[in-house]
Amino acid sequence: MTETTQLSSSISLCSKVEALLFVASEALSIAQLAELLGVKQVEVNEALNELRALYVNRGLKLQEFNNRYQITTTPEVSEIIEKMLGLEATTKLSKAALESLAVIAYRQPVTRPGIDAIRGVNSDGVLKSLLSKGLIEEVGRADTPGRPILYGVTDLFLQHFGLEMLSALPPFELEEEVSSSGSNGILKD
Repeated sequence: MTETTQLSSSISLCSKVEALLFVASEALSIAQLAELLGVKQVEVNEALNELRALYVNRGLKLQEFNNRYQITTTPEVSEIIEKMLGLEATTKLSKAALESLAVIAYRQPVTRPGIDAIRGVNSDGVLKSLLSKGLIEEVGRADTPGRPILYGVTDLFLQHFGLEMLSALPPFELEEEVSSSGSNGILKD
């Protein structure tokens, strides 16, 4: 047995998973990790649980989204990370962008006219911005006249908002405002 093989076998599976997630340019699935390490998926899952426990109250966290895993920094340390990297400030999303993202996340797949109908304004510019930031993507075309583009959120959206999957979004609530002329469902600020 070579010295490298001996060293490799003495490192825990948890440490190997951590190292792979650290150097990976994108999130990895359990199946990918199991194949790379030559172990069963259940063993990788156990190692991920161990990592998750290790990163409690730390500057790093194991983030899961769409059954893919990545090591990221916690939001609590973002300010010092930005300072160290010389970043002016994290780009903030406008109110229009957040509204559009909410519509897409809850209604996907949805067309631009569908988004416009809910928001009450044209969303062309906002959609271009969200597409360029990689937060939304084209997921197909509707089977209606003109075959408009259908939009959905991306894994980057999930990662950006710290969500594991879309089902982790808070429940959509529509509040009703009762007026003297009757009841109309409207979104409240």
